[in-house]
Amino acid sequence: MPSFDTVCEADLVKVKNGVENSAKEIATRFDFKGTSASIALKDKEITLIGDAEFQLDQIQDVLRNKLTKQEVDVRFLDVGDTQKMGGDKVKVVIKVRNGIEVEVSKKIQRLIKDSKLKVQAAIQGDAVRVTGTKRDELQAAMALIRKDVADLPLSFNNFRD
Repeated sequence: MPSFDTVCEADLVKVKNGVENSAKEIATRFDFKGTSASIALKDKEITLIGDAEFQLDQIQDVLRNKLTKQEVDVRFLDVGDTQKMGGDKVKVVIKVRNGIEVEVSKKIQRLIKDSKLKVQAAIQGDAVRVTGTKRDELQAAMALIRKDVADLPLSFNNFRD
């Protein structure tokens, strides 16, 4: 039976390359000389450290530019709150989204059920598997999901005919 999986997965190798390129640019930029500006990636979390919130915004802009050049969608980034560290330093922890949350997967399942397409959606962990009898129905379901769930960078893999 034809099927596909709807997933939300960032390419972590490209994310790592983007973070490393951002760190190189931060180390060489004149306006960051002599400051505590830094960026680090650890376990799907990117930590930005700076002297002020303005500096954190600049570091986020550098990170977004480098990730865009690596073809990583910036919608994968979940920016946390600014936290004060010791002294005059501040930091932000950015989480890299991986997997579809339960509420969003239920929304996708309800969307497919209400669409009157001859396909079924099943939640499998952090992915949603859509099965149907015809390839055209599955492609229509893909278009429907892309249109209605635009706030997440969803991708479709494991397409079986």
